[in-house]
Amino acid sequence: MAMSTGGKAAVKAEPNVTPMIDVMLVLLIIFMIIVPSITSGFNAVPPSGQNLKPHPEEDNEQILGIDNTGQYFVNRKPVRHEDLERVLTDIYSKRTGEDADKRMYLKADKGLQYAKVVEALDIAAKSGVRMTAMITEQAGNTKSKIASDQDPNPPATSTSGGM
Repeated sequence: MAMSTGGKAAVKAEPNVTPMIDVMLVLLIIFMIIVPSITSGFNAVPPSGQNLKPHPEEDNEQILGIDNTGQYFVNRKPVRHEDLERVLTDIYSKRTGEDADKRMYLKADKGLQYAKVVEALDIAAKSGVRMTAMITEQAGNTKSKIASDQDPNPPATSTSGGM
């Protein structure tokens, strides 16, 4: 504990952390805004329909995405148009044998011109893809009317009484 003697003010040797805190808060805000857009991959609103069976994405599945500007994404990583055939060929040429999985899922924005989707399907077929499935979403506030399409493990809903 320090005591002051006399009328002179003592010099304090404490660091001023206020500017450092200001900089850290600005950096925190920047990262809160930028990181979600980097990790989200691509933004595409697929077509919606009814009587769709839920299909969760699995790690070994190959997904070709096309956003509303026509940009390609393979497994959420952007790919230039010129490189798409090479990237897909690299993936599917390693899968050999009779029971090799040569399926690809296509998730395209609903506002995209159909010619762009057909072009992507042609490139995929040239690259070794044998089966392509298109990803759509269930239309809002609807459920599939086909009994076999119902999710056997629906998400738990919480019900609370009172208020």
